[in-house]
Amino acid sequence: MKLLIVVDYQKDFVDGALGFPGADLLDEGIAQKILNHQGPIIYTLDTHTEDYLNTREGKALPIEHCIDGTEGWNVYGKTREALKQKGAEKSFVKKETFGMSPAEFEESSQFKWPDQEEVESVELVGLVTNMCVISNAVLLQAKYPQAQIIVDGRLCDSFDKELHEKALDVMEGMQIKVIR
Repeated sequence: MKLLIVVDYQKDFVDGALGFPGADLLDEGIAQKILNHQGPIIYTLDTHTEDYLNTREGKALPIEHCIDGTEGWNVYGKTREALKQKGAEKSFVKKETFGMSPAEFEESSQFKWPDQEEVESVELVGLVTNMCVISNAVLLQAKYPQAQIIVDGRLCDSFDKELHEKALDVMEGMQIKVIR
């Protein structure tokens, strides 16, 4: 089985509080990848609460974003519609930090993660390459050690293009297949 993971393609990262030029350009490609994918589709939602600014992350990045239930927390544009079309709108993981914690993997009541033996590959797309994409790629590599982990770098981006490229290089160095 092949898994597709859409990482944090949320309004606040595209055209909201932490939006950046070019993030919106991924929408069509991510939506098409979802619509063409044969297999389970899971997406992550960066999810914070009203006390975000008091958290470790909030102190390092003091910009409120992806507050649970707000418009900025929602999946962006055509990607959101594609998830609905594929019946994957409930296949999400709310995560409080860059990567999914082991508890967040297991506590997801919306779907059951496949067993290791069932997973041939895991492909990731989304935002932000040097923060949440790389974190989740590494965590998924640990969860599925025999699966090929793939990052479609054409459908990932960052507010910092240099860090985007460096993150792709680091992932390649970790035996993650990067599509450029």
